[in-house]
This record gives sequence, structure tokens and C-alpha cells, in this order.
Amino acid sequence: MTRDEYVNRLKQQLDQWNAEAAKWEDKLEQTRAGMSQEYEKQIASLHGRRDEVLHQMRLVQTASLDAWQDLMRGADQAWRNMQEAFEQARSHFENK
Repeated sequence: MTRDEYVNRLKQQLDQWNAEAAKWEDKLEQTRAGMSQEYEKQIASLHGRRDEVLHQMRLVQTASLDAWQDLMRGADQAWRNMQEAFEQARSHFENK
């Protein structure tokens, strides 16, 4: 896999997660009373993980051809963390 293909794959998944998170943010606005603190906690966690993925993706994008594969390990870990946070949020929001 080339660097561009890798970054493109990350961008596509991130776009999908952002679209779904936007739906949850709308739901948060509709349910401010009651469970809003839990929603806010889930959204904040998701945003923090997303920001780390974006940071790692930018490092990969700007790395030299020799270094980008080394940086891919950090990006992959951030990716796994984001995916875990996303699945936790999805489970929480779909069960409410």
C-alpha cells in the first residue's frame, strides 16, 4: 500500500465517523435534559480520539518517503483507539 492510499483510507473512514458523530451531536442537542452529561462525555472522548488520528495522519502525510512507514505504527494505534471509542459511543447512543 502506498502512502497516498493509506492516507486516503484514513480520510474516508474519518469522514464516515464524522458523519455519524454529527448525528449523535444532533441527538445530544435534542436530549439536553437527563442523559446529556453522558452524551457529552462520549462526544468529548470521540473528539479527542479523532484529533489524535488527524494529528497522526498529518504526520504520515508530511513524512519523507523513507519515514512514513515508521510513522504508520503510531497512526495505526491512534486508529485503533479511535475505532474503540467510536464503537463504545455507537453502542451507547444506539442503546438509548
